[in-house]
Amino acid sequence: MKLVYNVNDKPGIWKTIVFALQQMLAILAATIAVPAIIGNGMSQSAALFGAGVGTLVYLLFTKFKSPVFLGSSFAFIGSMFAAFAGGVSMSVGYLGLIIGAVFAGLVYVIIAIIIKAFGTSWVSKIMPAVVIGPTVAIIGLSLAGNAVGDAVKGFVVGKVNFGGVWNGDLTAYVMNLNGILGLVCALVTLGTIMACSVYGGKNFKLFPFVIGIVAGYILATIFTLIGTFADIPEMLLINFSKFKEMKSVPDFTFLQVFAEPFDFGKVGGFGSYIAAIAIAYIPVAFVVFAEHIADHTNLSTIIEKDLISEPGLHRTLLGDGVGSMVGAFFGGCPNTTYGESVGCVAITGNASVYTIFLTAILAIAFSFIAPFVTFLATIPNCVMGGVCISLYGFIAVSGLKMIQKVDLNDNRNLFVVSIILITGIGNMALQFGAIKITAVAVSLILGIVSNLLLNLKCKKEENKEEK
Repeated sequence: MKLVYNVNDKPGIWKTIVFALQQMLAILAATIAVPAIIGNGMSQSAALFGAGVGTLVYLLFTKFKSPVFLGSSFAFIGSMFAAFAGGVSMSVGYLGLIIGAVFAGLVYVIIAIIIKAFGTSWVSKIMPAVVIGPTVAIIGLSLAGNAVGDAVKGFVVGKVNFGGVWNGDLTAYVMNLNGILGLVCALVTLGTIMACSVYGGKNFKLFPFVIGIVAGYILATIFTLIGTFADIPEMLLINFSKFKEMKSVPDFTFLQVFAEPFDFGKVGGFGSYIAAIAIAYIPVAFVVFAEHIADHTNLSTIIEKDLISEPGLHRTLLGDGVGSMVGAFFGGCPNTTYGESVGCVAITGNASVYTIFLTAILAIAFSFIAPFVTFLATIPNCVMGGVCISLYGFIAVSGLKMIQKVDLNDNRNLFVVSIILITGIGNMALQFGAIKITAVAVSLILGIVSNLLLNLKCKKEENKEEK
């Protein structure tokens, strides 16, 4: 899609505000999902605050030239669980979250220093379009299950035996009412987004996600109200009881560290615990580095500016690494650039960095406004599923566009693309204790190795022919 607003363009103030809200809605579900998955009292408001501050750090390091929002990283979920493993006290667990994020951030800083010293030519050699393209596609496709799962959550198919009426093995399939209504809301949300993007006027095309989420939320509210008054639990799609549990001030991670006395005895002492945290976080940081390159290559294609060269990969890495440290200091979750944010840029055609800046400011401000954060948390999964089907789809397609000019008649390229797609879609994730290498990272690593080996063989043959 042709950009309506480029990186340095300034939309009007009201448009920028709506754009920022749209970005926040796009990244919200994943950002607050990580602390919810980890549990242990982690605050969703603090995670939102940390994401906002981390994004500001990223924008500063990238000289406001890379329009992408940073949110809670799913890649470090296993590492974060390790911080609370072994029966450690809550304060020690929260300290482990901060120390682990520092370890991960330092990996980025060290790689950034190496890139600054030796340049990025080696990156383009080991990660050409034939490798990065299908990897970006896998990033979108690997999230497809989450999007569809949210859209059809509760859509249960079961068997009802009519033995009293029919003596045979006649069965009928029935679907859970909650699942049916959820799927309807997801399809209405998705259909609204598509209609706004394709048939809508200029303003509708700029804000399809906001309009789609509002449409889905209103429909879900209607179903919930009907279910409440008619006493039909299956129609309750929105949990309004969350408003009773609101907190006006986020529970910041660095404050939780001092909530109770330290107790390292259960993990063999301070040194043993730090070593365990390092082992849990550092390897994952190298994996996320590969995904960092894929995300920025994808974003570069969308905005038609090479972010690897300008502001430079070393700057994007520093912004991501330091932003991750800062985000964990406040919210406990290491941050990373979000594919949802990139997809939002692609669909709306708005790459204005001012939108990302305002999104970060609003994320910080709204983290203190309990009703707003709670309202965002009440957006049902089915509605976000409809949104994410389009977002993740755009990420996948943008990756496939990168290999349009790749010669797939050459078996070397064909094998590389095939290996990445199959291992990625097949979810070839690897687990080594507390360390989990995601399917995206595994497929990228296999793609890099395959590409290097196949081209090494070719170079040897070419040298023989020349001799």
